[in-house]
Amino acid sequence: MNLRQRPQATPGRGTLDAPPRPPLQQQEPYNIIPIHNLWTGHPSLRYPEVRAAVAALRATEDLKVPSFMPWNDSMDIVDWLGFFFGFQGDNVKNQREHLVLHLANSQMRLQPPPASVDRLDFDVLRRFSQKLLKNYTSWCSYLRKRSQVRLPKRRNSALLRRELLYVSLYLLIWGEAANLRFTPECLCYIYHNMAGELNHILDGHIDENTGQPYVPSTCGQYGFLNYIVTPIYTAIKGEVARSRNGAAPHSAWRNYDDINEYFWSRKCFKRLKWPIDLSSNFLLVSGGERVGKTGFVEQRTFWNVFRSFDRLWVMLILFFQAAMLVAWERSKYPWQALESRDLQVQLLTIFITWAALRFVQAILDAGTQYSLVSRDTIWIGVRMVLKGLDALTWTVVFGVFYGRIWSQKNSDGRWSYGANQRILTFLKVALVYVIPELLALVLFILPWIRNLLEEVDWTIFRWLRWWFYTPIFVGRGLREGLVSNIKYTIFWILVLLSKFLFSYFLQIKPLVAPTKALLKMHGTYRWHQFFGSTNRTAVIMLWVPVILIYLMDLLVWYSIFSSIVGGVIGLFSHIGEIRNIQQLRLRFQFFASALQFNLMPEDHTTGSKATLVHKLRDALHRLKLRYGLGQPYKKMESSQVEATRFALLWNEMIITLREEDLVSDQEVELMELPPNCWNIKVIRWPCALLCNELLLALSHATELEDAPDRWVWYRICKNEYRRCAVIEVYDSIKYLLCDVIIKYGTEEHSIVTNLFTGIDESIHFEKFAATYKTSVFPKIHEQLISLIHLLLMPQKNMTKIVNVMQYLYELSVREFPRMKKSVALLKQEGLAPLNPASSADGQLFENALEFPEAGDIFFYRQLRRLQTILTSKDSMHNVPRNLESRRRIAFFSNSLFMNMPRAPQVEKMMAFSVLTPYYDEDVLYGKEMLRSPNEDGISTLFYLQKIYEDEWTNFLERMRREGMENDDEIWTTKVRDLRLWASHRGQTLSRTVRGMMYYYRALKMLAFLDTASELDIRQGSDGNAYLASLQQNSGLEGLDSHTASTSQTLGRASSSVSLLFKGHEFGSAMMKFTYVVACQMYGHHKGKGDPRAEDIFNLMKNNEALRVAYVDEVYLGREEVEYYSVLVKYDQQLKREVEIYRIKLPGPLKLGEGKPENQNHAIIFTRGDAIQTIDMNQDNYFEEALKMRNLLEEFKSYHGIRRPTILGIRENIFTGSVSSLAWFMSAQEMSFVTLGQRVLANPLKVRMHYGHPDVFDRFWFLTRGGISKASKVINISEDIYAGFNCTLRGGNVTHHEYIQVGKGRDVGLNQISMFEAKVASGNGEQVLSRDVYRLGHRLDFFRMLSFFYSTVGYFFNTMMVVLMVYTFLWGRLYLALSGVENSAKEASDNKALGAILNQQFIIQIGIFTALPMIVENSLEHGFLPAIWDFVTMQLQLASLFYTFSLGTRAHYFGRTILHGGAKYRATGRGFVVQHKSFAENYRLYARSHFVKAIELGVILIVYASHSPLASNTFVYIAMTISSWFLVVSWMMSPFIFNPSGFDWLKTVYDFDDFMKWLWYNRGVFIKADLSWETWWYEEQEHLRTTGLWGKLLEIILDLRFFFFQYGIVYHLNITGKNKSIAVYLLSWIYMVVAVAIYIVIGYAQEKYAAKKHIYYRLVQLVVIVLIVLVIFLLLKFTGFTFLDLISSLLAFIPTGWGIIQIAQVLRPFLQSTVVWETLVSLARLYDMIFGLIVMVPLAIVSWMPGLESMQTRMLFNEAFSRGLQISQILTGKKSN
Repeated sequence: MNLRQRPQATPGRGTLDAPPRPPLQQQEPYNIIPIHNLWTGHPSLRYPEVRAAVAALRATEDLKVPSFMPWNDSMDIVDWLGFFFGFQGDNVKNQREHLVLHLANSQMRLQPPPASVDRLDFDVLRRFSQKLLKNYTSWCSYLRKRSQVRLPKRRNSALLRRELLYVSLYLLIWGEAANLRFTPECLCYIYHNMAGELNHILDGHIDENTGQPYVPSTCGQYGFLNYIVTPIYTAIKGEVARSRNGAAPHSAWRNYDDINEYFWSRKCFKRLKWPIDLSSNFLLVSGGERVGKTGFVEQRTFWNVFRSFDRLWVMLILFFQAAMLVAWERSKYPWQALESRDLQVQLLTIFITWAALRFVQAILDAGTQYSLVSRDTIWIGVRMVLKGLDALTWTVVFGVFYGRIWSQKNSDGRWSYGANQRILTFLKVALVYVIPELLALVLFILPWIRNLLEEVDWTIFRWLRWWFYTPIFVGRGLREGLVSNIKYTIFWILVLLSKFLFSYFLQIKPLVAPTKALLKMHGTYRWHQFFGSTNRTAVIMLWVPVILIYLMDLLVWYSIFSSIVGGVIGLFSHIGEIRNIQQLRLRFQFFASALQFNLMPEDHTTGSKATLVHKLRDALHRLKLRYGLGQPYKKMESSQVEATRFALLWNEMIITLREEDLVSDQEVELMELPPNCWNIKVIRWPCALLCNELLLALSHATELEDAPDRWVWYRICKNEYRRCAVIEVYDSIKYLLCDVIIKYGTEEHSIVTNLFTGIDESIHFEKFAATYKTSVFPKIHEQLISLIHLLLMPQKNMTKIVNVMQYLYELSVREFPRMKKSVALLKQEGLAPLNPASSADGQLFENALEFPEAGDIFFYRQLRRLQTILTSKDSMHNVPRNLESRRRIAFFSNSLFMNMPRAPQVEKMMAFSVLTPYYDEDVLYGKEMLRSPNEDGISTLFYLQKIYEDEWTNFLERMRREGMENDDEIWTTKVRDLRLWASHRGQTLSRTVRGMMYYYRALKMLAFLDTASELDIRQGSDGNAYLASLQQNSGLEGLDSHTASTSQTLGRASSSVSLLFKGHEFGSAMMKFTYVVACQMYGHHKGKGDPRAEDIFNLMKNNEALRVAYVDEVYLGREEVEYYSVLVKYDQQLKREVEIYRIKLPGPLKLGEGKPENQNHAIIFTRGDAIQTIDMNQDNYFEEALKMRNLLEEFKSYHGIRRPTILGIRENIFTGSVSSLAWFMSAQEMSFVTLGQRVLANPLKVRMHYGHPDVFDRFWFLTRGGISKASKVINISEDIYAGFNCTLRGGNVTHHEYIQVGKGRDVGLNQISMFEAKVASGNGEQVLSRDVYRLGHRLDFFRMLSFFYSTVGYFFNTMMVVLMVYTFLWGRLYLALSGVENSAKEASDNKALGAILNQQFIIQIGIFTALPMIVENSLEHGFLPAIWDFVTMQLQLASLFYTFSLGTRAHYFGRTILHGGAKYRATGRGFVVQHKSFAENYRLYARSHFVKAIELGVILIVYASHSPLASNTFVYIAMTISSWFLVVSWMMSPFIFNPSGFDWLKTVYDFDDFMKWLWYNRGVFIKADLSWETWWYEEQEHLRTTGLWGKLLEIILDLRFFFFQYGIVYHLNITGKNKSIAVYLLSWIYMVVAVAIYIVIGYAQEKYAAKKHIYYRLVQLVVIVLIVLVIFLLLKFTGFTFLDLISSLLAFIPTGWGIIQIAQVLRPFLQSTVVWETLVSLARLYDMIFGLIVMVPLAIVSWMPGLESMQTRMLFNEAFSRGLQISQILTGKKSN
């Protein structure tokens, strides 16, 4: 019983899709609660807590009334602050509602409830104030400033009001701060000064200048915006202009973080002052006095990976050094080698290396961060210098002491006492060096001490910390608790142990022997050798790929161990215990109790906190439910209310599946739990569970004819469903005959009643078997089926029905009883008519039957159920048929057996919001878009009909039920339904909105169930209410139904429960849930009449909890624009869109990245304690929405030593069925969002936020910079920075798998590649960021490892894999061309080496992608299905796709780190059935894949032709197979995964199209997809923005192309084995001649081709004759052969490409010269050659018959298994 007294709720009205409305006189629009008018009938205002919060705000008695503004009694504290501080009126209204809602919700949650519910509780306000101002108080403490929040000690109304003023002031500042919300400490600075001004007003200060009472500096209309926000906003805008749209180096301009970190030092008070000094250098954006970067400088260099994660690289380098020294001894085991004193002393060199690496780190720090040093920050410079000197000193000291050991040993000639003493001295020095490391180890074991030392702001600790870290406000006290420490330490020790053992025994040791052999050997070189005849270069070439593998394979070990740990944790979390419908059938009876236990709140009668006993009891109950102990369903059967509650929830879930067209009407009937009626004594389980059970029970009864009752009943009761089926059928037939079809009061009625009474008595006394013959059951069963079949006929055949009834009667009285009875005895027992001749014709039952009307839906529905149970022989394992509905039901039922917090009542749950940023994607698919065919004649609708065939059938069935008479109406009267159906299968805003609005629907339902009395719930189980629901909502009739249609009365399907609502449910749901869609462009779309605006309007109209926030641009005159943040909703009463709030912005919204800016402008309109971030390609499910209450309870419990600030939840990738490619992508993504996140959250404690549907602690984040970061380019992966920021500020991110949200992914190769490019570029930018640097240094060693390998390290190591392949092949080429390989006698060792590298590559590719996927699939679907899926994937060439993706990631990550150029790439979210042209694929993949694949292919060909190892085919294949696989994958994947990729005609057209594109002349504004030249310039754009080091490194990398020429020319027969350098120099004549010929022909073409064509042909002839002549002379008079001709092509073509690549880097110098035009035309020629090289294998494959259909089958195989006729699709043969 609730202690609070509530006003009596008004009963529901007729229209149940909206709450009761206030009377029409009140017109002022409001958002959620009409606070301005507390007397309206709004359901939220029934809560006394709302009134208490409003009353507390209106207590303004003692406040000084502002004399300059009109004041009236209805105004409150927030208005008072608005007047004094110049806040906007709508900001005041917005934050008033925000505050009232939050305080009311918080007070509702108080347990036990406060004594007086109509007064605001002190503790509620105090807790909120502490949470909201926690960051501010930490900031004051850090800067050693006294907080301006000054509260009196005594608890009275003055304290309450003062605290309310401080809280309201912060919210008002935040609500109007616009882009400054990204700078939380800037807000702290503003708040600090404004709270000081508030204190002056409250304390009655007199202004010194005016002698009047004190008035704040911002007083006046738009005062706060104009005097505070706009100046800082203008400074940020100026900095963004300096960034040249992100093209300028990050070090040249200040981003949001720099602006914010200015407020991390006390100088902001001196420089910026208050009121803000507009001449402050902080606000300058140009000039020498301008404030530069603050806290960190983002410099673009590869060294950032070392700088940020130096501890990792130091560990790897030191181990490698030690392993090399030990392996060099060539002992069998390392411990044997360590017995040597020489080796022991050599191992001491690791200290020299360690100190040297520290020196490198110090140099890098100084080199990248020098621009931070200024007069104010001189100590930063001092620290840099001292760090460098310290490291250098240690390096020298170690070097000197090490040298002294060897000098002593060499002078003594042995390891004498003196030499040993020097070793001891060295060790003592080393001990001093490692003291800080030992101290760190102690603090690692005692993490709470470390946290304390970092968080305390005492001066002594500050100086200590100053040496180890740059003093910053964030990143303090990040250590986890001891238990978490132990868990992730054990994980990483196992990983490192495995890695180091593998590296030593299988990488380092095997290479020592070939290395020694090479160094001893003095071979003959085939070329001019510059550095004598030593083989050191060859040794380097051998070792580089091995070192690269050594550095990257830790990621492979991390993948293996995280898969194992993730699998184990998943098992213990009970994931995948119910994998399918069959397993659910076995546990359905426990499932009902589990649903009751988890989703229905418990009574909190005991106390507020859950005691240990309470928790134990819950755990025990969960155990019983999980394993079906104590038969919990029996208890449910005894409690009719519980059973009905379960039925209401289950049926609602089935109805939503029907609304989504995932199940058919017939399946609804088979799956629903009908209300208890017809006096049935058991739970009426779904038909699908009871099917076949009755027949089995009959067979038991027939078999055990002579057995006692107990035996038979015991056998039947072994199966719960069988027991229920028997009882339900018996009770149903009894009710049907006695109470429905036989007229009451007739003789027949009394006969039938007596018959059943006799049977009931025999059952009660356990004499049934003795009294009746069970062998007669089959006959009775047969007649009952006939009877029900006749009753279901639309026209009743009375004669047949009477005949069946008579036959049943005869069976019952003649054959059924064991004892034959005479007619007299039957009359005596009332089982025969007393006077048979009294009726006219003597026919029994003839005049005694009556039937319900044809429109009685409820009766016929029950009858059909009875018929199904009686007749079904099918076990119905395939109900429902739809795979998605099966998956959803299985996941939901499984999740209820997992550990989750108990649900509170809706009133007591945390309030939350959902926020979705939307730009200009599809809201709803248009009619034309659906019906217009593509080039293959396939429309989107046709494609959807084939992929979702069963759902289309269900949709048509629903439309017919709703009044559609023929299928053509689908394009006329039902076109909106059609558009919705299609849009809900794509990645559209309407799908997302539908999914998120399930929260509102679920909350209304749960609110009803929470407060419903037993009477209400029994009403819900009443057949009449059920009947009403059927008529209102679905009128679901079976497929074979003959009853009259009720389609005319059918409205849009709403839930059956809504009929029982009393009105208050809407208020509860509105108080707890808001959905805000940030449609940034909505105003723009409305202005130009874009259909998307109308679609968004319709979404608002149909979803009352939906709010749309947009940016309105108001044009005032010439180029003057005002910007407003606007919130609108659809008013159900006024029947139009109304504007709720309009808050002026200081300028354009978008200064940084678009999505976070969009989120930031709308976040002020969200409400509640939590906020869920949902992207526009997500979906939600009703049954998952039911668990949101449980999830939000996680915020209250500790996970480790902290409460969560982000709750991570799992995603279900719903695009996997579209094509095999979409399946590969979704499988990879699925393992990442489940197993990957599971391990990152626990045990590794480094889960971040990856743009998943995570739930944020809203007030924690809104005071710490918001839910994403927005700086241009650096924050392009905006979401993950929320996780970085959370971790750095001491938050905690958890992961929960009992709830899921749908997510769409890209489905075509080009879409996927653009997505991968965006993510890889984003990670490239993260490497430069301050967040990654700080996490790399502030996290403990093992968490740092986890962080690295789960974020930027993954991409860095992916790039290392590609580099390893390059270095391996280049190394092999060097060995072959130099002749070292030929002269080496150690061929066997070389073979071993090749095999090692090959193994590595295969291990890397395979384990990287496959293992996590296999483990997660095994968990969720079983081991064999997982293996089968994996094999199927391989047959569909998944490995090609994953290898191709590897190349995409490596290319964009590497390019971004070197040169920048990261940008947002719109991937498009449509369905991919369209063929992509060759030119489009070439544009997208030429630089990232094709050119690289051609380069590797050329290396492999040259190596094959010059290596002695290649003569042994097996060795060559073993060594190069994985490299060839890479080449094929990178070159052919875009065509293999392209619809109609192998169509011969399309290939021909594509070739023509490619050539046209290549030779299209460049216009000024021609796009890249039309002109090669435009594309070529765009492709090198990154080289224009890169720095000097980037250009230099690019040139160094391009020099590799000249090696081909150097290596190959010495192998030409023309050289006569001459090794002089002149041979190489003379070879350049070839290049010069080739370019000269090209220029001559080009010149002739330009001059003569058009008008004097004969001259042009003449020039061509002369050139050809000369070439032929020269070749002839060479063949005749030198050693030149035709083979030389081919070899020379392989030598000189790469040289030309190298020249072009270097020329692109030097473009600023070359573009104005004559050379440039020639270079451009040469580059075009090269692109043509590359295009042809790629086109040749494609043309061959396309020409071969049968391959096209194989490709189609493979590409769309998943859809095939779902009945997709792709062969029709891709040939355009539409079926009707």
